[in-house]
Amino acid sequence: MPLRESDSRYAAYLAHRSALIDYGTRLLGSRADAEDVVQEAFIRFVPENSPPASSLRAYLFRIVRNLAFDIRRRRQLESREEPADLPHWTKPQDVQTPEQDALFCENLRRISEYLATLPPEVRTSLEMHRFGGYTLDEIGSHLGLSTATVHRHVTRTLAALAALLEPET
Repeated sequence: MPLRESDSRYAAYLAHRSALIDYGTRLLGSRADAEDVVQEAFIRFVPENSPPASSLRAYLFRIVRNLAFDIRRRRQLESREEPADLPHWTKPQDVQTPEQDALFCENLRRISEYLATLPPEVRTSLEMHRFGGYTLDEIGSHLGLSTATVHRHVTRTLAALAALLEPET
């Protein structure tokens, strides 16, 4: 049976619509989602077995609350399905252009050639620090060098590599 504007349920809905939307917005954090929930609440509110006119307002607010909680639960479930810390190989990779691939290979070749020219203690200092995660003190102890010397080796080598990879203008 269609509702008429004179129906008490329709009048109650219209009277409380903006308050229901404000309530739904507080629960969901989105006015658009709240408007959808209030519309759904109205659809559920229409059946003949709705409560007496004295409790229509409370009934509407309960429907909006329940629908909002359903949406929040669904969002939480959806966010749990895809873990944020996926292994790098499962994430879509950017497609490189042939020029980017060639530039990467060229940079890698230049770095390899430069590292091959370094004295063994300088190269080992850099490798242990950047790839092994060792502290400067640990590297110094391992190589029999002072921490200041290891620091100088690492910083000078990194500066030289940065200059080597600078784009030519």
